[in-house]
Amino acid sequence: MSSEIPARPELGNLVVGVDGSPSARTAVLWAAAEADRRGRTLRLVHAADTDRRALYTNAETIQAVREAGRELLVESARAVHDRFPNLDVTRELGRQEPVAALRATAGRHGTVVVGNRGLGGFATLMLGSVGLGVAARADVPVVVVRGDTERPGAGSVTAAVHGAADLDWLLLAAAEADARKAALRLVSVWNVFAHVGTVTTMLDDLDVIARQRVREVKDLADRVREVYPDLVVGHHVETGTSTPGTLVAASDRTDLLVMGRGRTPVLGPALGRVAHALVHHAHCPVEIVPPAFTTRDDEP
Repeated sequence: MSSEIPARPELGNLVVGVDGSPSARTAVLWAAAEADRRGRTLRLVHAADTDRRALYTNAETIQAVREAGRELLVESARAVHDRFPNLDVTRELGRQEPVAALRATAGRHGTVVVGNRGLGGFATLMLGSVGLGVAARADVPVVVVRGDTERPGAGSVTAAVHGAADLDWLLLAAAEADARKAALRLVSVWNVFAHVGTVTTMLDDLDVIARQRVREVKDLADRVREVYPDLVVGHHVETGTSTPGTLVAASDRTDLLVMGRGRTPVLGPALGRVAHALVHHAHCPVEIVPPAFTTRDDEP
């Protein structure tokens, strides 16, 4: 592992989908609070999808859809202003479908926020049409707002880590914790069943692998402390038979759960089984960070 201390990642503007559903309203207020913590702009986006609708809908209907979208944006901005009067808020009525509209507005450095259910332009989010689509394909972090947002804060951010390669996105989780003045918890799940049936079957070999996982997680915590010396960082390796189940349980004791998004050589970006379970069942907001987001170079 390199001895060079990485730079702190910069948290960008917040981009949130607006569709009139209760879930989206919750996501808007969560994103507003996050933008306020970061000192960043909140961008409200309603994807009217009029480019596609125009193929089979008359001009009067398209105009009505756009007017309804404008009203939703105005109402959402008003609700944000009531709670955060000094927050910089912009409104965007997109002509694209929701996934494309959110990705375009976020650019290369924003954070996309969506609710866990949809309505209209964000329909069937619980089934994955938009929320899962954005989380799997976006080039920026995506937060799916879940859980009881009115519950008392736990004062912690939890990062679901696996090994040394997680340092890249883990620093973004540290930045989230630092902005909240909260502790950062690194949680790794050691699932012995994942090694049963492979060439590694001897108990001694399993013990070696388990101890290696503990060392790697401790090393990750030490690297985070180098970058954020004032941040309280804890680390723990949990033994369990279900990685998603263990992390869902951990989400009940934290304010935000952060994890990296995988990539497969053939399919490219992929949400993965664990992330898929979390965005459907976690007790708190879940942030999915794409590969190498914090270390890529800026475009000219």
